[in-house]
Parts: sequence; structure tokens; C-alpha cells
Amino acid sequence: MNKFNALCSAKIAAASALIALSSCSGGDNANQQMMMQQAAPQIATITLDYTNSDLSSTYPATIKGKTDVEIRPQVTGFITNVLVDEGQHVVKGQPLFKLDNVQFQAAVDNALAAVNVARTAVETAKLTAHNKKMLFEKNIISEYENQLAQNDLAMAQSQLAQAQSQLVNAQKNLSYTVVTAPSSGVIGTIPNREGTLASPSMAQALTTVSDNGDVYAYISLTEKDMLQLTENGKYTLNEKIKKMPEVTLRLSDGSIYPEPGKVSTVSGIIDNNTGSASVRVLFKNPNGLLRSGSTGQILMPVRLDSVIVIPQKATTELQDIRYAYVVNDSNVVTSVPITISPINDGKNFVVTSGLKPGQRIAVEGVGTKVRNGSVIQPVDPAQAAAAQQQAAQQQAAAGK
Repeated sequence: MNKFNALCSAKIAAASALIALSSCSGGDNANQQMMMQQAAPQIATITLDYTNSDLSSTYPATIKGKTDVEIRPQVTGFITNVLVDEGQHVVKGQPLFKLDNVQFQAAVDNALAAVNVARTAVETAKLTAHNKKMLFEKNIISEYENQLAQNDLAMAQSQLAQAQSQLVNAQKNLSYTVVTAPSSGVIGTIPNREGTLASPSMAQALTTVSDNGDVYAYISLTEKDMLQLTENGKYTLNEKIKKMPEVTLRLSDGSIYPEPGKVSTVSGIIDNNTGSASVRVLFKNPNGLLRSGSTGQILMPVRLDSVIVIPQKATTELQDIRYAYVVNDSNVVTSVPITISPINDGKNFVVTSGLKPGQRIAVEGVGTKVRNGSVIQPVDPAQAAAAQQQAAQQQAAAGK
């Protein structure tokens, strides 16, 4: 009986030890899971839903003045004076350059002298014709002599008219020695200075006057863009232009030009070399901020209804495939391939397939803390931003 009790006691002790060991192992797993959850990074997530999107299509633009007039002399002569400077605003008729006018002034003097001679000849011919007429009426001279006198008067008057025409031409050439602005605007570069021989046939203009009161921004639309614009021929270009909303100009430094623009014309011809058509957008330029030759980007608004919009930073791209990172109920991340609309504002993507409403996606740490299969602690984006700001402040304080 003692042996039996001893055997039973040994079995009970072994079972107790096994139970204790099993309990200990289960506790370790729970602890490990708890530690994994605590070690998982806090990542901002959002829940997807349909929304309306006001995005913009971006097109590189070249800016030109409403009128860009090349200034060329109409007579040949050496430049004696440059009366303006580059970038200066001028008004219509303002003198810009002076050319050597000695020979042109001499031509005016000669033409004026010729006019005086011709005028004197006319006065003499008038007297002769008058006297001949009186003698003819008294039958003292023949009709032939009288007619010769009348013909001499007509010839003298023609010579006077020719001399006066030459005088006008000489005076006009003299006036051309002062080159004036054909319109108000801003002076461009001035490559030719005093002492340079200027002529109407010179390869390089004296300068350019750009009327920058209004400016045009030129962009290019592809054939596909043109079809989308007209909705595959449903509307004409003129009809769509009238309905197009105002556009925005992003300057080369990234800032937004304060004045809105309006699409004024779309070329009806597609260039065979570039496969695109030219579009002209008109902008007011009251302060002269925009200059001819500047560059920028035209932002055309595009309205999309009932779409899924996600931040661009919530995606990665690998071998031309873009991925978003869906978070399941266990807070495990799964990478999902998605397709997006080519239209974006530089910050957000419109998802056309791969995601659906109700799903959660990670919107930060993608590619670093967030990978396929990783475990995260989802937090609200506002909370994540506040935590990052607090951490930055603490780091800055520690640095001091």
C-alpha cells in the first residue's frame, strides 16, 4: 500500500510540474505578444471613404508679353545715344535711341532748297502764263504761244510737287534717326551701344519692348488632352473654352501668382513634330511682376466626384507599380497594388482601383517603419502630428 501511495504521489507531482510548466509557457507567449504590441511603432492611419476632389492638372508654361515688339531702325546710321536702360518702363512714342543725323539733316536742307527753287519757278511761270493769256485774248500772240506758257506753268507746278515730296521723304528719314517706342512696355536687353552701326537689315534687334500690362502664358495640350477637353468631340473648342474655369499660375519659385488666368485661345492645329496644340492663357499684370520670357506652371482645376483620395506619402512605387499599405483588424500591414489617376496636385492621388471605402491605410512611415507584414499601433493623424511636434520641441530643448 505504501508503494502504491508513493507511485500516486510521484504521478501527481509530475502532473503538477507539467501544468506549472505549461502555465509558465503560456504566460511567456502572452508577454511576448504584449511586448510586440508595445514595441510596434505608432503610425498615423486614415479610414477611406468616397469624397469629391478638386485637383489640378499641371502644365509647364512660357510667359510672353501681350505684345513683344523688336525695335529696329528704319534708316542706317551709327548709334550716338542710348536713351533708355534694360528693364525700364517706357510709354508709346518715347525716344529710345539716337542715330547720327548729319547726312539726313543735309538731305533735308537740300530738299528744302529744291522746294524753294521750284516754288520760284512756279511763280515765274504763273506771271508768264498770265501775260501770254492776256496777249492771246487781244489777238497779239498765237494760241500756240499761249499754250506753251500754260504748259510751262503746269511743268513748274509738277516739279514743285516733286520737290515737296522729296522734302517730306528727307524729313521722315531725319525723324527716323530718333528711334521711338511703338507701344508702352518694358525694355528688354540692349546688345548694341553707342558707336554701333545700326541698319534695318541688322540680324539682331536694337532691343525689344514688351507690353506687360497683360501677359500670355503658353502651354501645350496633347492630342489625348484635346479629346478629353472636347469630350471626344461632344463640344467644340470654343464652347469648352467659354465654360472652362479660371486657372492658376505657379511661379518658378513655387509661389502662386495672385491674379487668376483665363484660357483665351486653343490652337485648332496639332503640331506634327510635337503632337500637341498650343493654348494661350491671359493674365492681368498690374504690378509688372510677370516678365516676357519667364516660366511657370499652369494649374487647371479638375472636379472629380465620388472618388477615393489618399496622400501621396502613403504610397510607394516599385517597378512601375504603386502600393498602398492596408491595416487589418490585428494592426498588421499588407501592401496592396493600386492604380491612380494621372491628375494630381502634387500632394494627393486619386485612386482608381485597389482600395475601397472602410479600409484603413497607413499614411506615414511608408517604406521605413511600415512594410508588408509589419505590426503597428494605429493612431489618429492629428495625434501623430502632435506627438511629432512635442518630440521635436523636447529635442530642441535638450539641444539647448
